[in-house]
Amino acid sequence: MAKRNIVYRRLPEPGTIGRQLSQRFADVRREFEVPEEFPAEVIVEAQQAASAAALPDRDATDVPFVTIDPPGSKDLDQAMCLERRADGYRVRYAIADVPAFVRAGGAVDAEARRRGQTIYCPDMRVQLHPSELSEGAASLLPDEVRPAFVWDVTLAPDGEQTGVSVARAMVRSVRRYDYDEVQRAVDSGSADDTLMLLKEIGEKRIALEQKRGGASLPLPEQEVEEDGKGGFSVSFRPLLAAEDWNSQISLLTGIAAAQLMLDGGIGILRTMPPPEPRDVRRFRRQAAAAGVSWPEGQTYGAFLRTLDRTNPRHLALIHEATALFRGAGYTPFDGAAPEQREHAAVASPYAHVTAPLRRLVDRFGLVVCEALSEGNEVPGWAREALPLLPGLMADSDRRAGAVERGCTDAVEAAELLPLVGRTVEAIVVDDANGNGVIVQFSDLAVLAKATGHAEAGASVQVRVDGADIGTGKMELTVVG
Repeated sequence: MAKRNIVYRRLPEPGTIGRQLSQRFADVRREFEVPEEFPAEVIVEAQQAASAAALPDRDATDVPFVTIDPPGSKDLDQAMCLERRADGYRVRYAIADVPAFVRAGGAVDAEARRRGQTIYCPDMRVQLHPSELSEGAASLLPDEVRPAFVWDVTLAPDGEQTGVSVARAMVRSVRRYDYDEVQRAVDSGSADDTLMLLKEIGEKRIALEQKRGGASLPLPEQEVEEDGKGGFSVSFRPLLAAEDWNSQISLLTGIAAAQLMLDGGIGILRTMPPPEPRDVRRFRRQAAAAGVSWPEGQTYGAFLRTLDRTNPRHLALIHEATALFRGAGYTPFDGAAPEQREHAAVASPYAHVTAPLRRLVDRFGLVVCEALSEGNEVPGWAREALPLLPGLMADSDRRAGAVERGCTDAVEAAELLPLVGRTVEAIVVDDANGNGVIVQFSDLAVLAKATGHAEAGASVQVRVDGADIGTGKMELTVVG
């Protein structure tokens, strides 16, 4: 199934289904050996590092950085300052200086390599680093002076990059926003210059993405909320435009990082091959079957941006589009540039460097880029780790994907539980490899396999024969 982010709004005193869901989420984590607690030696080292980090001499605390994150987040990787220039724009993007707090070869480093990334479950986050660092000393929290890798990117009037540098410096965030705040302020016209520039630059970068032939697949967030009466509701929350603008600043930095690495002859790229032509043709047929217009000559990336993430037929197509985004991985190099250097969805060379609190590989990419930008040698510990990172990240991605699928199945089984024995309207997404079909329910946030046969795009009646929260299994049958 397609990867989805699930937000679980749990009551202080959950009902029966809420307790069953919480138990299933915990069981999934145990099944895939997700380490929730940090070993004592990791905590001790993190506490020591929090008060004894090697801090940079540069002072950029006069720059009015702001952060934009989901409500309640404390692991703040990024802060931005946007300015208009006569010849375009200046984007300064501060990224948390995790290497300042993590000693190569130390206990925190070893544990981070074992985990690979922060894993997001509906009821909790299993963090890459201890809270002493990820939500404390290394996080770009408002009004706190923190070390950061400060990217300084200049843009032409159309948003195209014209220059880049990166250096370590001390920074201070002056304001923390969440996405809803940004969207409301921009829509109402009350936003300050930074937020209005975020919209302006974000839209220009989106236009450049489409011009390059790039594609984004922002799946809607699945929200689970208990109703206080023993039940709960599940709904899809489409991503806000503000989230898209914000992600464009991160993509801009990742593209700049990849170019620094390629010019310097060392680094690790995030790569993905282009989709197979047969997969694009198949996706076009699926769009036609769903009755969704896809003009000839329009790229699949531009088409995806036209889809309505509140429309069940369009949601079904978004699920199917994941087949076009296969084969992503990490490609390290030291010397000659790799043969595969582009990320097809970005339509450019690209590197992960903007989330070091939550993703292992970013810590090493940041160190490489800063050394290249400053004209220094890449530290030996970072160079030696590059060939190891693809395997570590692949293992972590597999674990995170399995956990996400297990939790999603449990949520969808819980939503179907009251409907056992009833029929529900759905739309056929695809054939399930000759073993039934994949259906998207029309009025429920559920995407699942059903026995039976129907053509892709067809509206069908599906009988709910069974649903088990404890296993996440659903038994569905196409009956008409």
